[in-house]
Amino acid sequence: MDGVGSFGAGRAGSAFDPVSFVQQPQTILRILSWIFSMVVFGSIINEGYVNIGSERLYCVFNKNYDACNYGITIGLIAFLACIFFFLLDVKFQQISSVKDRKKAIMLEIGFSGFWTFLWFVCFCFLANQWQRTTPDELPLNQGADAARAAIAFSFFSIFTWAGLTVRAVQKYLLGTDMSLFTTEHMDGNQTIQPYPTGPAAETTDTYQSPPFTENLDSNAPTYQVPIY
Repeated sequence: MDGVGSFGAGRAGSAFDPVSFVQQPQTILRILSWIFSMVVFGSIINEGYVNIGSERLYCVFNKNYDACNYGITIGLIAFLACIFFFLLDVKFQQISSVKDRKKAIMLEIGFSGFWTFLWFVCFCFLANQWQRTTPDELPLNQGADAARAAIAFSFFSIFTWAGLTVRAVQKYLLGTDMSLFTTEHMDGNQTIQPYPTGPAAETTDTYQSPPFTENLDSNAPTYQVPIY
């Protein structure tokens, strides 16, 4: 992980570099997840329902409406979540509070990890229902391409969201290294310089006269040693 400061980002107020931002693995995974989710729910909405000898539309996944609804719901929420977290990534460096950065990272870890699991369930659910679908239920293979696309990109989404989870955990672990923090990061105050110690702290002034000296009176009689 590159990045100096708290949770993998520089200090608040630093200039935003769009080129380096786009080249980050997290940004690439975010864009891929956004595209994959759009393919999943778009395929099901456009061609996931077929008309078989009646005016009623049936889901191509074994006529199971739950399968189509699940794929559309998971894909649509993931599509919106990618937009939200993408904007959060752009604004993340402008967040000056370490606590707010930590909350944002924890939110991303929780959501990305949970959605990785939901994509795994989606892939298993759609693949199972598609395996049970007989050719008689899909005359002329209506919606077959859309069903295969939804299953394939559900599988791909498992890895992209798992990668986002790993990247978020790495940023969180990097942020817990307190050696990267300064007083300015923690509470916005200026860094207090420590009191200088060592030889440089010694003063060059010397005493002009030794302390506790007596003022001798030159007129006072001196003590004579008696002679016996």
